[in-house]
Amino acid sequence: MKQFLIIQTASLGDVILSTALAESLHKRFPDAAIDYLVKQGYEGLFKGHPFIRTVHSWNKRKKKYRNLINLAIAVRKTKYDAVVNVQRFFTSGFLTAFSGSPVRSGFDKNPLSFTFSNKVKHEISRERNAIHETERNHQLLSWIADIKISKPGLYPSKSDYSSTGKWTTGRYITISPASLWYTKQFPVHKWIEFVNNIQQEIGVILLGASDDQKLCQQIIAGATKSGVVSLSGRLDFLQSAAVMKGALMNFVNDSAPMHLASGVNAPVTAVYCSTVPAFGFGPLSDDSGIIEAIPVPECRPCGLHGLRKCPLNHFKCAETINTEQLLDRLDV
Repeated sequence: MKQFLIIQTASLGDVILSTALAESLHKRFPDAAIDYLVKQGYEGLFKGHPFIRTVHSWNKRKKKYRNLINLAIAVRKTKYDAVVNVQRFFTSGFLTAFSGSPVRSGFDKNPLSFTFSNKVKHEISRERNAIHETERNHQLLSWIADIKISKPGLYPSKSDYSSTGKWTTGRYITISPASLWYTKQFPVHKWIEFVNNIQQEIGVILLGASDDQKLCQQIIAGATKSGVVSLSGRLDFLQSAAVMKGALMNFVNDSAPMHLASGVNAPVTAVYCSTVPAFGFGPLSDDSGIIEAIPVPECRPCGLHGLRKCPLNHFKCAETINTEQLLDRLDV
């Protein structure tokens, strides 16, 4: 095995979790070239990566299908020994089938799974002993002898640490308050209450994308604690991970920042509102904690993914979480 391609064109968190496959392949085949194919915008995760050779990016915003064809041609020309498709959509199935690779591994829910040489059943359970997504993904490597399950890996550079150094002096925590889905997001007033109960000598850094700036400013405006800083929209992925790495604790929702923290083994506390860790997307850092409503509302989980509003209009899964649960994870 000399050349591998990993395809994951889904969301940011999914791409980060899939890096566990690259870690395992590199350990098993240290001299092999490992390439990635992701949605355009996520290439930055692999900037300066020590063993990822090439990152193919798919521009889905303009000339989506023309770009897909060009990618398929480039993939086929590379003549990969194995293509590992972590995504379950038709387009990734097409790239896998057209690759010409002798080993084409993917999940059975992909519409083109009948073209795969190795097809794996994909199941998400709600049971507490359900497997993690990284374990599900590693089933795609079951055809390789002696493969071991790894954790995700991200590699901020020295410049990522130095460029964020002015914010990371002293003791601080980070909060990534946003989520794409309302029912996955801890309420703003709850974040404010938490911030106001943090010791004054501990700094608070708010992280997020450009779209999260308004939310972060709401938290700052409502906070009585001084020294709360928003870096929302000011850092790239690896710079954010570098900031997380030096934090006393990183507080996140069930969303992509949780996986950014896991990627650099930074301490992390994930607040779960409508979703549950049993789905298999929980934190993987050595110092990981999960916050949930106690007692758990009978209506939870209300879906595999987040929703735009609470179906029962009470949002108990978030509102009944108390500040002390979060403060207990801040051992200072």
